[in-house]
Amino acid sequence: MSSRVLFDAPGPKARRRILIGNIAGALFVLALLALVVNGLADKGQFDAAKWTPFLEWRTWQYFMLPGLLDTLKAAALAIVTSIMFGLLFGLGRLSAFKPVAWICGLVVEFFRAVPVLLMMIFFYQFLSKSTSLDSEYVPFTAVVLALTLYNGSVIAELVRSGVFGLPKGQREAGLAIGMTRGQSLRSIEVPQALVAMLPALLSQFVVILKDSALGTFIGYTDLLAYARRLASGEGNILPALLVTAAIFILLNALLTFAAQRLSGRLGARAGKALATDAAVDPEGVPAPAR
Repeated sequence: MSSRVLFDAPGPKARRRILIGNIAGALFVLALLALVVNGLADKGQFDAAKWTPFLEWRTWQYFMLPGLLDTLKAAALAIVTSIMFGLLFGLGRLSAFKPVAWICGLVVEFFRAVPVLLMMIFFYQFLSKSTSLDSEYVPFTAVVLALTLYNGSVIAELVRSGVFGLPKGQREAGLAIGMTRGQSLRSIEVPQALVAMLPALLSQFVVILKDSALGTFIGYTDLLAYARRLASGEGNILPALLVTAAIFILLNALLTFAAQRLSGRLGARAGKALATDAAVDPEGVPAPAR
């Protein structure tokens, strides 16, 4: 069976126009970057005095590393709780019991619609004025709760869409061997959906890591808050923000790399399992070679 394409392959003239457009776009970006760099240089933002603090150990010991640790603590806990929330409410949305599915759907849609920063401010005010929680832990708790509810709701929707994207034969096979619908979801459908949605799940982890920086607006001492403290004393706000951005980029790159390795391993295991199943007939006897 021949494959079909949705568009014609570009010819020589079209490829030439595409190349010219790419070169023109690259030159425009380079010119814009040069303009920005020149403007910053005129303002003295590249003076050595503004960057040398980042070559001193005390800067990292008292500012950058403590802030990075607080950021990682909030993001790591929020990732774990978001996965738990997402699996729970994702399965709830797939429940055959309609009231449970309706309530879970309402919760998921509500928290997906509320901005993360608004939830952080709400939980900060609520925990500060309505609970006996130590004020030292209020910002951290508010950040984790807001990240959990928002990103957990997104993960719940990923679980639901991932299960719906599976072939119907997966559920039918589970029901044919005596499983209930819930057993089929937990043992067959959700594990396959998790592997399929791993790239989207990874992007949500990156969102959690980046959104943890919003905690600085409610007094959480994350990496951004420590960078601002350093800049207020050294008078180098732009270099401090650039270094902070570079750290976030590095963290996200490491997270992406780790997830890609995990996805590759899971895909390889799934491929081996399919190859083994294809080589053995239903009676457990190897299929004859053709």
